[in-house]
Amino acid sequence: MDHLPAPYELSTDPARLDRALVHHWLSTDAYWALGRGREQQDTAIDNSLNFGVYAPAGTPAGPAAPGGQVAYARVVTDRATFAWLCDVYVARGARGAGIGGGLVAAVRDHLAPYRLRRVLLATGDAHGVYARFGFEPLADPTQWMALGTA
Repeated sequence: MDHLPAPYELSTDPARLDRALVHHWLSTDAYWALGRGREQQDTAIDNSLNFGVYAPAGTPAGPAAPGGQVAYARVVTDRATFAWLCDVYVARGARGAGIGGGLVAAVRDHLAPYRLRRVLLATGDAHGVYARFGFEPLADPTQWMALGTA
């Protein structure tokens, strides 16, 4: 299913990612990844399922060149029981056009055939966005624990 507004397109091809741009976005403008190193980001990309959103050549792309990447998300998963949706980012100049919601819906639908027991994410400011696509607060957060606090 195509959830993105025209003319944007989604790709899960990691070779198509603009790794330098993704690193710049996350390390300078994403509260959860500020200061993340390029090597660490590249390792995260290499070990994840990646989603890029692109403006086709010949179309306005906001902050990116025509044909350039305008959004990113990655999923850490075993493709059998669990997934963690993270690093969801839409370029500032492309926000408000439905790209973020379309990206989240595309990720959700891409993961559906795996019949995962749980797909988790953490957000400090976008609860309403994710709720539109079926995410909800943990029923019993007291049973969850974390190693590391950041």
